Amino acid sequence: MTAFKFGPYPISASEIFYSTRNVFGLVNLKPVTPGHVLIIPRRVVPRFADLTTAEAHDLVIAAQRVGKVVEREYKGESLTITVQDGPAAGQTVPHVHIHVMPRRKGDWADNDDIYPEINRKEGELGRALKNRVDAEAERKPRSHEEMAEEAGKLRVFFKDVSQAEGGADIWNN
Repeated sequence: MTAFKFGPYPISASEIFYSTRNVFGLVNLKPVTPGHVLIIPRRVVPRFADLTTAEAHDLVIAAQRVGKVVEREYKGESLTITVQDGPAAGQTVPHVHIHVMPRRKGDWADNDDIYPEINRKEGELGRALKNRVDAEAERKPRSHEEMAEEAGKLRVFFKDVSQAEGGADIWNN
């Protein structure tokens, strides 16, 4: 079985829905919006500038492809796509990752209020990944079963992409 990491944290293949030679997409432990997912390079890379050209290309293409699907499947009207690059920018897991979040008109009173929420969730995510529990947070991390179920629903849209672009067929192992 292929080993997946998000920074220092192991990720189960059942949480992954998109896979190519350079990147993978996984469901979020603590989503900010329904359908909030992450796109991550396979290689643990702390900062965006440290990506190879191929990794940067695949990361952006994956965000575009995944964004089209999650926007449609979660009944979004738009997307917030964001990267927190380094600790001063709010990155708490030292591994480049793109947040892809379906959005709807009025989902936040002030549209830009989503950014403090992303920062808050990013901080909670780092703590939650360490223990997979976070008793102090108002919103509990999702269970492995909940995440696997969501990944399974999204995976059907990307099987062909994953196989055609060198992603391991991780779901049949």
